[in-house]
Amino acid sequence: MTLKLVIGNKNYSSWSMRPWLALRGAGIAFEEIVIPLYTDDPADKARILAHSPAGKVPVLVDGATTVWDSLAIIEYAAERFPQAGLWPADAAARAHARSVCAEMHSGFQALRNECPMNLHRPVRPVELSADAKANVARIEEIWRDCRARHGAGGPFLFGRFGAADAMFAPVVTRFHSFAVPVAAETRAYMDTMMAMPAFAEWVQAGLAETWIIARVENV
Repeated sequence: MTLKLVIGNKNYSSWSMRPWLALRGAGIAFEEIVIPLYTDDPADKARILAHSPAGKVPVLVDGATTVWDSLAIIEYAAERFPQAGLWPADAAARAHARSVCAEMHSGFQALRNECPMNLHRPVRPVELSADAKANVARIEEIWRDCRARHGAGGPFLFGRFGAADAMFAPVVTRFHSFAVPVAAETRAYMDTMMAMPAFAEWVQAGLAETWIIARVENV
């Protein structure tokens, strides 16, 4: 039975991008269902509730099993398809990857608020708060540390593409769209991510969307 992944607008939905990219980047087949977010149409909310008891996307449906929340979906996919290698094989590297994914999942609120994901946004800088700048510095530190300790096998955070890369993918779009000043090694990792066929596929689809969320467009 084919997996179904219910997601929001590709232009805006950073939480949807994470499991979508994890599945596509790992070569796991799935059917996508896109439901636009923050519309005035009550049918859209009803469609989300039909798939998700939390009333939010993303949601993964695997037969009788329903999984919601980006990180939970990635964890489920890693268990369901161990051959995909979403987590590193080495126990220490795997613990490190889970730690940075959890930090991304729960943190960096200032950066999220000041640099919302919006693929349509013309590339231009904004003045970041001290808290957002601290978020940027911490993310750069995470990427640098992952690459130094576990990145010898390839250009991604833990060598080969995996869960950690998927979890940080929307940050790559934020750094790019808001022209955030970063170190050369950070830029190299961003270039690696943006060159991924799956990443490019998501961006192309997002740019083709015509739905508008006004509160994001004003940033």
